[in-house]
Amino acid sequence: MTTPHLPKVAGINPPLPAPSHTPPPSSAAPSGDPATPDPSAPADPHGPADPDGLALPAPNALVQDRLAGWISDLVTLQELTERLARTASLDAALHEVLRAGSSLVGARRGLVTLQPGQERPTTVGLGLGRADLGHIETIPHDTPARREGHEFPGPDSYGRLFDDLPPAGSRAGVAHPDIAADEGLTARHRDVAARLGYGASYALPLESEAAGRIGAAVWLYDEPAEPSGRQRHLIGLYRDYATEHLARHLELAAARDAVTTLREELLPSRLPRIAGVRLAVRHRSGPLGGGDWYDALPLPEGALGLAVGGVTGSGPSAVAAMGRLRASLRAYAVMEGEDPVAVLSDLELLLRLTEPARAATALFAYCEPAGADRTAGRGSKVVLAGAGHCPPLIIGEHRVEYVETSLSAPLGMLACWEAPSVEIEPAPGETLLFYSDGLLHRTGDTMDRAFARLRSAAASVPRAALRDPDAIVEHVLRTMLPSADDDDADEAADGSHGGEDVVLLAAHFE
Repeated sequence: MTTPHLPKVAGINPPLPAPSHTPPPSSAAPSGDPATPDPSAPADPHGPADPDGLALPAPNALVQDRLAGWISDLVTLQELTERLARTASLDAALHEVLRAGSSLVGARRGLVTLQPGQERPTTVGLGLGRADLGHIETIPHDTPARREGHEFPGPDSYGRLFDDLPPAGSRAGVAHPDIAADEGLTARHRDVAARLGYGASYALPLESEAAGRIGAAVWLYDEPAEPSGRQRHLIGLYRDYATEHLARHLELAAARDAVTTLREELLPSRLPRIAGVRLAVRHRSGPLGGGDWYDALPLPEGALGLAVGGVTGSGPSAVAAMGRLRASLRAYAVMEGEDPVAVLSDLELLLRLTEPARAATALFAYCEPAGADRTAGRGSKVVLAGAGHCPPLIIGEHRVEYVETSLSAPLGMLACWEAPSVEIEPAPGETLLFYSDGLLHRTGDTMDRAFARLRSAAASVPRAALRDPDAIVEHVLRTMLPSADDDDADEAADGSHGGEDVVLLAAHFE
């Protein structure tokens, strides 16, 4: 009897039909043959046994085990890459790479270095203190293991651990499974390994096709060992993603450094010395590169011009606009500094004509210290005007209060700006404190509470420090922002006010 043919489907081979009859039973084996199955014996779930009596796994069990291993590896890589993607700073990303790599290769300690060809490479250690890193720095180059074009392009420091890495373009790692017995390494290298207590190492270049080679990582084993082929494959896949992530952090850090350098160059390099007044300033740059600025310039007849302000926006364009605005204000202050309203009116007209899409806040004060006044018996005098900027604060032994200024709109918001000026006479020993609104915003409080907090911080200045403007601004800054020197990249990334600039400018009148 023939089996009917199934119809063919284009592109698909027809399945094999089920047999119409059972195959004939095999001939019976002689009695006592070990290969003869016992019909009464239960079926072995692990499949048939080999001649030695050991159970052999079924073919599908091997496939299932392999698939389970692949799935486990994929889940592990996904978890590690997700943790790396959540890091918001370069330092956090480097530590995460070391932790993830140590778990993948089975090591306990390690270090990673970035931009080794730069003047100041970035190096982070895992399970290694500063003293340990100092010992590693003393390892001389392993010249016997170096080959031309194969050495790691690093400085004479941590790059010594990566001498025998392959050249650029090859992302293979290098293992030293037994450092104590490796005659290709220098004696100093073996001595440092013995002192620090590691017996093997595995080095891997941080390289990808898009980013190129940006650094290298090495993991240290407590005992002689080396990663298996599966571990090398997993750490290689993780390395490809980590390199791209670290490269983005490096680009972002370089851009921030460029903006910070530009902003610092546009601000005064030093404060002037004017008889009868002493100055102090604190400037904390935000990671986003804001446009807050300050200025102090000597004027004719011993007078002094003080200014603080800021432009809208962030980044290089805001910094450039800040530089143009500050330079223009200096010119107007020299020409008509005795009238702060005229200075800000001219500045507003310039801003409206040249940069109509921007707005800015500014406060300018024309100061005549007592040492500059030739009229006997007259103290210091300050005439100031503000455009949408926070009022300055008077700090002294007998009073701590805000200067009463008229409410005015920022520059560029109205067709024609003009507001009355205010004249004050600070007593000898009092300090006039100017500040940017970034100081208030970084507290995270509402504006009313932030103003009250600033006044309380100024009132808490120790009595002995009231005649030192540098001590005053330092005390106010530390009281308002206890973590002012911490990295604010995490706060800036989520859109909070943590990335704004902070300016504190104090003028102490004698």
